[in-house]
Amino acid sequence: MKMFRWSLSIVPLMTLCGAANAQNSVTLYGLIDQGVNFTNNAGSGSAVQLRSGDTSGSRWGVKGNEDLGSGLSAIFHLEGGFNASNGQLGQNGRLFGRQAYVGLQSNQYGTLTLGRQYDPTVDLFSSITAAGNWGGDVGAVPFDNDNADWDFRVNNSIKYATPVYRGFSGEAMYGFSNTAGGFQDNRVISAAGQYQGGGLTAELAYMHIDHPGSGTSGAVTDDATFSGSSQENIDAGLAYKFSKVQIAAAYSHTKIDDPTNNAFLSGDQNPSNGGTWTGWRFDNFQLNGEYFFRPDFWFAASYTYTLGDLSSTEANFDPRWHTVALMLDYDFSARTSVYVQGTWQHVESAHTGTQFDNAQSLLAPGASSSPNQLVYRVAMIHRF
Repeated sequence: MKMFRWSLSIVPLMTLCGAANAQNSVTLYGLIDQGVNFTNNAGSGSAVQLRSGDTSGSRWGVKGNEDLGSGLSAIFHLEGGFNASNGQLGQNGRLFGRQAYVGLQSNQYGTLTLGRQYDPTVDLFSSITAAGNWGGDVGAVPFDNDNADWDFRVNNSIKYATPVYRGFSGEAMYGFSNTAGGFQDNRVISAAGQYQGGGLTAELAYMHIDHPGSGTSGAVTDDATFSGSSQENIDAGLAYKFSKVQIAAAYSHTKIDDPTNNAFLSGDQNPSNGGTWTGWRFDNFQLNGEYFFRPDFWFAASYTYTLGDLSSTEANFDPRWHTVALMLDYDFSARTSVYVQGTWQHVESAHTGTQFDNAQSLLAPGASSSPNQLVYRVAMIHRF
C-alpha cells in the first residue's frame, strides 16, 4: 500500500545494481515492514496486534531495462505485496498486485508504460504528504480518500511521463474499462504536473474515475476505496527542504457521486434517517514536516483537518476530522531501520448513524466506538 522513503529506498537498489551491467540490468529487491500496534478503542475494546506493512508496504519485486541505443531503453517492473505476519499475498491475492508493467524509456522524449500502475496523483502529489513521504497509514487522511497512502492501483492503463525540463515534469494516464460495449464503465483519466527547483517542490494533480469499484475487468475494481457512479480527486501542494528540515502543505479534494460503499467502513453504511446517499465530499488540509537530528535519525509530524459534506435524499451532514500523526525513526544502516509512531483522531460527529461518526485510523483494526481513537506502533523495516 505505502511508499517507502525515497531517500532510503534508492540506496539498496543502487547497491544491487552496482555489479550489474550498466546498459542492461535486472534487479531483484524487497522490503519487510513488521511491528506491533496498540489501539485504545477498536469498537469492542482495546487491541494489540502484530501487523505488516503499515508504514511501508511489505513487498518484493523485479525490474529491469535493456539499452536499445540512441538513449532508448525497454523497461519492465513486476512488484507484489505480502503480509509478513502470515505469508499471504497482498492486493487481494494478486501475485504482482503492486505494479506490473512494460514500456519504453527515452532520455529525450520521456517514458511510456502499459499495465497495472500507480496513477499520476500518486506519483507526483503523494510524495509531499505525510502518508506518501514518511508516515504511511499513520499520516493518511480519513479513509485515505485522496489515495496518497497508495490503497489502489490502475489496471489496463497507459501512462506517459515527460522528461524533466528546467525543473518541470508531468504525467498523464488513461485506464481502460476493458468492457465490451462499456467504454466509459470503470475507466480512469488522470494527469499531474510538478516543479522542482532548489529546495522547492510544487505539485498539482487530477484524477477522474467512472464507476469505481464496479465489475471485474475495469481500471479500479476490487481494491477501490470508494464505490459509486464517479470519483474525482483534485490535489495541490508545496514543500520546501532546508538543510535539516522539510516542511510541506498539501490540499486534496475528493468527490464521490452516488456512493454505495467505503472500503474502511463495516456494517450498514446507509444514513439512519432512512435516506439514500447522493454524494460524499472531503476537503483535506494538511501541514507536515520532518527534522533530521542526523541523516540516520529523524522526527516527523503532521496535522490534517478534513471537512466532510455527506449528502443524502433526506438531509446533509457535515462531519469534521482532526488527525495528528508523529513518528521517530533511527536507521541502523541504509537497509535496516526501527521506528515508533502514533496517531490521534477526533471526529466532530454529524450524527449520520454510521461509522462516519466514529474515529478510525488506518492503523487500527476497526472504528472506535467513540469520536476519538489513539493508535501507536513500534516496528522495524528491512530492505533487501
